[in-house]
Amino acid sequence: MWAPDHDRVRVRAGGRDRDMEPRPGGRWVLDGPPPEPGTDYAFLLGDDPEPLPDPRSVHQPYGVTGPSRAYDHSAFPWTDGAWTGRALPGAVLYELHIGTFTAEGTFDAAIGRLDHLVDLGADLVEVMPVNAFDGDRGWGYDGVLWYAVHEPYGGPDGLKRFVDACHARGLGVVLDVVYNHLGPSGATLHRFGPYFTGGETAWGPSLNLDGPGSDEVRRHVLDNALDRLRHFHLDGLRLDAVHALRDDGARPLLAELSARTEALAAGLRRPLSLIAESDRNDPRTVRPRAAGGLGMTAQWSDDLHHALHTALTGETHGYYADFAGPAVLPRTLRRVFLHDGGYSSFRGRSHGAPVDAAEDSGARFLAYLQTHDQVGNRALGDRLSASVPPDLLVCGAALVLCSPYTPMLFMGEEWAASTPWRFFASFPDPDLAEAVRRGRRREFAAHGWTDAVPDPMDPAAREASVLDWEEPATDPHRAVLCAYRELIALRRARPELADPRLDRFAVRASDDGRVLVLHRGPLRVACNLRPHPADAVLDAPVRRVLLASGEPRVRGGRLCLGGHAFAVAEVVPDDREQVDPTCDL
Repeated sequence: MWAPDHDRVRVRAGGRDRDMEPRPGGRWVLDGPPPEPGTDYAFLLGDDPEPLPDPRSVHQPYGVTGPSRAYDHSAFPWTDGAWTGRALPGAVLYELHIGTFTAEGTFDAAIGRLDHLVDLGADLVEVMPVNAFDGDRGWGYDGVLWYAVHEPYGGPDGLKRFVDACHARGLGVVLDVVYNHLGPSGATLHRFGPYFTGGETAWGPSLNLDGPGSDEVRRHVLDNALDRLRHFHLDGLRLDAVHALRDDGARPLLAELSARTEALAAGLRRPLSLIAESDRNDPRTVRPRAAGGLGMTAQWSDDLHHALHTALTGETHGYYADFAGPAVLPRTLRRVFLHDGGYSSFRGRSHGAPVDAAEDSGARFLAYLQTHDQVGNRALGDRLSASVPPDLLVCGAALVLCSPYTPMLFMGEEWAASTPWRFFASFPDPDLAEAVRRGRRREFAAHGWTDAVPDPMDPAAREASVLDWEEPATDPHRAVLCAYRELIALRRARPELADPRLDRFAVRASDDGRVLVLHRGPLRVACNLRPHPADAVLDAPVRRVLLASGEPRVRGGRLCLGGHAFAVAEVVPDDREQVDPTCDL
């Protein structure tokens, strides 16, 4: 136990308190055998009579304020000994939230739906945070015990059963982890030592990564990440909001994590991925450490989402204002970031840095139409399907799944789910609950939302967000699901569609930006975002159409598409194998 600010630390277990022995550096050790697996225990700091859970507890059967339970990782009967992993390049990710993926909201119930993901063609399941948080329902980003697994979902054994079942079906698992803040309810980590600085993030105090005592704080994070990967057999981690990690050390925490993860992957003999969520639009996040980067495997690209969302919906309020205009979508598809050094009106300053098409792989950037953030941070939690017709949704899917980027789907997107995805929580403190309600209203008002904001503390907010698994069997949901399956299958069958080389990728667009053609080797992906028929002019004659919505007509080097329609066509090969730089608008 690291508790440098205390002169006494005790362990309470088995009906008695035992004093721990002090060691240099603020460490405390227990003389004698530790509690047996299955034993409940807690810590007492100084003369404070309140027992506190272990900051590194894996199992919290009574919630985040109750005692911890000693847990033996070696006791779980894994069956995935032959699992060799899933690399991120070329993969399709599927983001899901355990608490709303099924009505039961548990790991075991989610296992019953994994075959759907296999049939869809997903490769990696990105699971939203399952660290222990206060209350029974929530998104998971308000966790306070990072090592523990949320008990209502099924606890640590439940997560292991889920991962084991995924591996049995050929699915890898990436777990969303949060190291930039603690939740506002039930947190006790700060009582053990200087885990936080006086600075603030948008969600609470900054983690102490470079001040006095920061060596142990960094170790707390690094050990957690590696323990998750090792003991839960995960295939990667998604790191939440790394831009909020304030770290002025000579060796950034993320670079150190990258190096240690690389070493662990070598020892496990399977790939391990680190996916960062970053608001910086900085390609150094995903560049190798040897090239001065942080060594992340990939990062989310919200600019790609914003450009696609604005083009499909026509929304231009809030941060979508910068993404209006006919040249935005083709430019962002080609360059990853719209804000790559230019002015961002939402931020009131210049933002970002350009991606190097010759050096930066497209596989290092995630592309998506929807995520938990971009849906859940809307006033009503309404999905694209609430405002965009199914055939236009499929056009958006074609642009994502046939791009050089790593595609990610948000649960239910593949069948145009009609259920919303809302922000919800269940903080026991009524004052905190009311503060969250007020905060959400203020936030939406600042972004120009005028809709009434559902009460996030009402259990109905979670219930409304649960997927309806009856929908995929009925149209138009069935038709959308079929299109997604066909697009993913084509991406697997034709490697050109997963080619991540950005210097081999081009985008042509009409003057209004509503008819686009992606160049993917000998393949052309044409999308008509207009509601009426339009011609997509190609650079070579069409040899054959591989996949299409509607019934496109071929006229030499033209594809005549219906309104809100796409087609993937193979053209007569060009021996020059060059990309025309004038294609980039």
